[in-house]
Amino acid sequence: MNGENMSERNSRKRKVRCRSLIAHTTRTTVIGCVLLGLVAEIMGLVLFIVTMTGQYVKHASDLSRYAEMSVDQEIDVISLANSIMTTYRSLSSSERAQNGTEEYRARFDSARNSEEYEYLLNLFSRFIQSDNVDVDVVYIAMYDRDTSAMVYIVDPDLDSESRLLPGDWEPVTSAGAAKFLDWNGEGLLYDIGKTEKYGWLCTAGTPIRDEYGNICAFVLVDVAPSDMSGASALFAVQTGIGIVIVTALTALVQVKRIRKNVAEPINSIADAAAQYVQDKQNEASVIDHFGSLDIHTGDEIENLADIMSDMEKDLAEHEVRIKKITAEEERLGTELHMATQIQQSMMPQVFPPYPDRKEFDLFASMSPAREVGGDFYDFFFIDSDHLGLVIADVSGKGIPAALFMMVAKVILQSCAMLGKSAGETLTKTNEALCSNNKVEMFVTVWFGILEISSGKITAANAGHEYPAVRKADGKFELFEDHHGFVIGGLPGIKYKEYELFLEPGDKLFLYTDGVPEATDPDDELFGTQRMIDALNEAPDASVEKILHNVRNSVNRFVKDAEQFDDLTMLCIEYKGKE
Repeated sequence: MNGENMSERNSRKRKVRCRSLIAHTTRTTVIGCVLLGLVAEIMGLVLFIVTMTGQYVKHASDLSRYAEMSVDQEIDVISLANSIMTTYRSLSSSERAQNGTEEYRARFDSARNSEEYEYLLNLFSRFIQSDNVDVDVVYIAMYDRDTSAMVYIVDPDLDSESRLLPGDWEPVTSAGAAKFLDWNGEGLLYDIGKTEKYGWLCTAGTPIRDEYGNICAFVLVDVAPSDMSGASALFAVQTGIGIVIVTALTALVQVKRIRKNVAEPINSIADAAAQYVQDKQNEASVIDHFGSLDIHTGDEIENLADIMSDMEKDLAEHEVRIKKITAEEERLGTELHMATQIQQSMMPQVFPPYPDRKEFDLFASMSPAREVGGDFYDFFFIDSDHLGLVIADVSGKGIPAALFMMVAKVILQSCAMLGKSAGETLTKTNEALCSNNKVEMFVTVWFGILEISSGKITAANAGHEYPAVRKADGKFELFEDHHGFVIGGLPGIKYKEYELFLEPGDKLFLYTDGVPEATDPDDELFGTQRMIDALNEAPDASVEKILHNVRNSVNRFVKDAEQFDDLTMLCIEYKGKE
């Protein structure tokens, strides 16, 4: 939007979301209450229909029993029922298919013209029209299991055209017939089902038994669901009105409660958070954005407000600590940078170091694993014909190793400048370091003195790596010299020296264990053999190029793996006098 920055846009979005929360809460509560009301309405209506159905069934069963007792007291209906059922069962399927026709009904004329039938017809007609009886459909019929039919014995329908005569039948389900014919006398006898002629119908009955207990017929009373529709509709309307009122009141109360206990406290926390961010951007010193909130909901929201208040205070204290730590880290960083510069200045950095001396070519490099390292190299003239060569590796890393390295370097050079031999120089250096070595650090050293006029090197090795030598027109190979104990590890050690002769064109390569112990991402070591292979990629190359070849080979091997150790190398080529 025009002229609207990010902060203003986010603030506007937060206000919209706050209104959305209230609207969403209100909508959800109202919908929930409405759904709850509908469920209550449906459950109440179902329970009402079930109760009403039970009452109608009981009423119909009572009427059927009352009618059965009246029939039993007035006349013997068993003979009439047996006569009709005997005639029905004697008919063939095709004859029964003529149901309702004059031809079919003529077969039951004797029963229809009997005195029993006329009496029962008049009796049931009076029964229906009686003020004490509330029923429209009561009749006598018998179920036939084999044909799944209900055969009418007496139907007192006041409408003569729709009245069913003796022998007329209607289809029923086999399960419905079995329910009546197999009744064991317990509970109410009724069946609810859907018929082709009348639709849904509830039929309750009482059996008429002969002297042997056999069922000969049933006094049946029909109740249609339409009889209950009026009462159900009235119940639904009445309860619906009540539920609507209760639902509306419940929704109103819940919405107000949720606004007060949920939406408004959350909005207050959100506003406090926004103000907190704004004050931080403006570098204001206010630290009580959340503690000043008046939230007393007694639930998780109040806990959230308390936690946010504690968090704000903790952040303020943390910021103070961070500022102190940052200032200290900046100071340490500055000092560490100065230490790095001091360490680098302690070792020769200019190559070629002696441009006027054509008898040899020399190059060295050091890559510390940290800002400062414990490795060091050195070379210096003891006199005009003797050049001291040093490469060393101090135990440990970082500033302690760097400090120990500088002490060892100064002592070693001082001893060498006194004209001592290589072995004597290491012996004196060991005595000096062991005399006050409270940190119990040590250093491995290879020290050699090159006699420039002859190419002879007098060297001593204090636990350091083997040097690699390349003869003119040959390849680099390890020179397995005699190892002495490390410097600073044990007082009283005497270091032996040996001689190594270089011819013009020969090269000497010195290194620390950071080269062969360089590790790739799979923790595999670079190894001495790979180092020799790298040296022999171009053995005739300059000393600087040889060191670059080794370093590039190490880099390709380790890939992105972290450098764990200092990596220091020195290479000298003896050229002799021109």
